[in-house]
Formats: sequence, C-alpha cells, structure tokens
Amino acid sequence: MQQEQADRLAEKLRRELGPICDYLAEPNVIEVMLNPDGSLWVERLGHKMVQVGTMEPYKAEALIGTVASGLRTTVTRENPILECELPIDGSRFEAILPPNVVGPTFTIRRKATKIFTLGDYVDDRIMTARQADLIRDAVHSKANILVVGGTGTGKTTLTNAIIDHMAETVPDDRLVIIEDTAEIQCRSPNAVILRATEYADMLRLLKATMRLRPDRILVGEVRGAEALSLLKAWNTGHPGGIATVHANDARSGLTRVESLVAEATAAPMQNVIAAAVNVIVSIAKTKEGRKVREVLRVNGLRAGEYDLEPIN
Repeated sequence: MQQEQADRLAEKLRRELGPICDYLAEPNVIEVMLNPDGSLWVERLGHKMVQVGTMEPYKAEALIGTVASGLRTTVTRENPILECELPIDGSRFEAILPPNVVGPTFTIRRKATKIFTLGDYVDDRIMTARQADLIRDAVHSKANILVVGGTGTGKTTLTNAIIDHMAETVPDDRLVIIEDTAEIQCRSPNAVILRATEYADMLRLLKATMRLRPDRILVGEVRGAEALSLLKAWNTGHPGGIATVHANDARSGLTRVESLVAEATAAPMQNVIAAAVNVIVSIAKTKEGRKVREVLRVNGLRAGEYDLEPIN
C-alpha cells in the first residue's frame, strides 16, 4: 500500500513538473528556478543561466502543494516556506509562496548523478590545468582544503570533484562525510556519510565522527559552532579534509570561519585557523559562468593577518 501511494505521488509530481523533469534528467544541469513573474530558468555547469519557459502561478502552487503533501506537511500563507528534497529524485527543493513573494517561487538544486571530475573543470574552462594540478597536489599531501564561494557558485559540485580524486588516488583512506542535505557524491569504497537532523546537528555529528576512525573528515558546508570542532580535528591527527564555507573570496572565507568559531568560544582562534586550513580554493560566478578564481596556500599568521600565498 505504501509503495502504491509513493508511485502515485511520483507520477503526480512528474505530471506537474512537466518539462522540468527533462531538465532534471540532464547530467550537466545544476539548478532549475521559477521566478515570481513565472519565468523558468536553468543553469548548466560552465554556462550562464538561461530562461527556458514559463509556468503559470496556479500550476506552481499546485506543484508546491503536492511536494508538501508527499512529505506530510503543508505550505500556506501563514507557513509560506518549504525546504525539503523532491520525493522523486532527492533534489533539493526550496519554495516560497505569497505574500512573501509576488508569485510562487522555487529553486530545485538537482541532485548530482554524474560526478564532474577536475579534468571536466579544465575542459569546461572553469579552472586551469595548473589549478587542477595544485588541487591534486593538495589531496596527495593531505592538506586541509577550504572551498569558498558565494551562493550558487558550485562549491558542492567542486567539492565532489575533489572527493572523486580522493576516491581514485587514495582509495584506502576512510572518509567520514558530514552534510545537512544529500548533495555530496562519493564513490570511495571506504566512506561513511552522516546527515545532520534537528535531533543530531553538525556539531554533535562532528564529535561522533572522532570515534568512527576517520582518515579524512569532510564537511558539506560549515555554518555554525561546529567550525571549531572541525578545526581541532584537522589539527589533531586527521589532516586531508575538505569543507566549504559561504564567502566571496579566500580572505573573506577565513574571516567567515572566524565568525563561526566565535559562536563556540570568545577566545581568539586565528592561530588555530591558520594552522588547520592549508589551501583555499575560491570559486565565483562571472559573466562567462563559474570560474575558479584562486588557489592559495595559508602560510600562517604575519602581524596578525593571514599570510596567503597565491599558488596558481
């Protein structure tokens, strides 16, 4: 009976999604977005967003309602925001209804089915061959890598490419990965993926991670006080990890880490940050699409400032 209900829900969602299903089936599509004016936009890896059509408001509201009902919740004018995963494929779904927006709005972050390699990034001119080599060297030397970028710059997709290189070149390393949404892809034969929930947040999972015998600790996105626990883990026998942080450039990424650490302690932690973070990869959106702007080495502190060395 439950399977029948799930099948009916999936079929209804596919009908209401219409042509969006075709975009979600494309391996290079990253996001599908509906704006309040009814315009539909698609972003593909290495390309600018393009408008691909329209969706009428009543159809968008029906779709949002169906997604909510499939998760046994509701979305109304009093509760206008829906954050979840699409039941049909696990893609991240964020929707907002009026009156907080003029018209129903949603963004679907497509769940990756294809892992883009560092070589793909070079081929698509998102990064240079030299930058790719520097990232590979950082993986081999067990440097801790911080991937920095603004909203929608592709931090997770780039992280997946780095993890793929790990799986290929150091398959014996045990990876413990922590995330709050199912976005990280890992084909390593020895990996544990932990998902944060309202009952076990990122901080609690990080503490549990230390007892899971990790060789490398990876965090999908650092957003709170767990930053300090991650830095301590990286500094005490668990190098070679990756984490992402929301910031516009490399130096701002370290400042952002400072503010997150401050949620856990008032003590200054610049020395801890400078010791734990070894390499910063900064990715941004440009007029030509996503670009890796910088690959920098953190050489510690100098006169109270982070000593960042461009290595690209």
